[in-house]
Amino acid sequence: MNRLNIFLICAYVLILSACTKPQPETVQIPVGFVTSLTGAFGPYGINQKNGLELALNDLKSGSYLEGFEIVPFFRNDQSMADTCLNNFRDLIFNHQVMAIIGPTTSNSAFRADTVAQKNGLVVLGISNTVPGITGMGDFIFRNSLTEAAVIPNTVKATHAKLNYSRVAIIYGDDDPYTIGGVDAFRTAFESTTGVTIVSTETMHKGDTGFTDQLSRIKSSNPEVIVIMAFVAEASRIMVQARQLGIPSTVRFLGGNSFNTSQLWELAGEASQGAICGCAWIHSSNNPGNSAFVSNYTATYGSRPDQFAAQAYASLTILADAIKRANPLSAAALRDALSQTRNLQTILGSFSFDTNRDPVHPPIVQELVNGQFFLFQ
Repeated sequence: MNRLNIFLICAYVLILSACTKPQPETVQIPVGFVTSLTGAFGPYGINQKNGLELALNDLKSGSYLEGFEIVPFFRNDQSMADTCLNNFRDLIFNHQVMAIIGPTTSNSAFRADTVAQKNGLVVLGISNTVPGITGMGDFIFRNSLTEAAVIPNTVKATHAKLNYSRVAIIYGDDDPYTIGGVDAFRTAFESTTGVTIVSTETMHKGDTGFTDQLSRIKSSNPEVIVIMAFVAEASRIMVQARQLGIPSTVRFLGGNSFNTSQLWELAGEASQGAICGCAWIHSSNNPGNSAFVSNYTATYGSRPDQFAAQAYASLTILADAIKRANPLSAAALRDALSQTRNLQTILGSFSFDTNRDPVHPPIVQELVNGQFFLFQ
């Protein structure tokens, strides 16, 4: 009887083993996330981190990346290029990440991306808009439209509706982003019939007083003022312009740095009607966008901005490439990203061009009572 029992038990175990499907192992993929959570660019970087965390949660709870798990390593570069470089080195050499998403600023990207390129590691920039970023090497990508791609459309749309002829410019002459942006504006205005730049003034990051520059701008009698500055300085310029008596009929135009709720929070009514080109707006009907906006708002208590959206979309783009990279390696991931074509994201139908720059339609928006709406 004992031998029979043993036989039956062994047979039962063998049958169970034959019928039980072996569970595939989950491949863990270490990925670094470098954003500016403190310092001058904190207003942008915090929202980026929120967007990344939301995307990670969505990937974890869904089946889109089945068989893979992204293991995140978050870093704060403190809005400093040297700290960003140290973050990159830590992620590459101490954590052996396969890709890095970020950093927040183009200045930091120029400082740190070359280390990733040298070590054959993918970087996906989420808010680096200055020319030359992807020119650092074939492992460097970005999903953020360059100012050169966005600003001409901004000028075309605003000029068609507002029919302005006299433009003044104030810009930061100490950062690649603001310098590149103002160059794009100048080029666009020069190719627009009937538009003249009547005044050009400079400023620096950290400046708080702009009375002298704005007084000269006011005396030139512009119809539009271009402000190429980050949100802290841009908001002060707007407030001081209105205090000097520059009327609300003189509209402010800006670039990517305007695309944050911080502009209204800091400048209030002075920023009413500010116009900027951008890559995304909360009201778009792109696939998944409504759910993204709802989830983000419920999770963080405020509506997402473009910086949060581009961060969220970066993981959609990266996850799609991970699934297509076979066998998975840094080089295969690079090649898969390069082949991204017409991927449906909250930014719209997304592709990379041959320079690893993003391809999707830009839009123009204006700030009304604290919210962005399509400029029409």
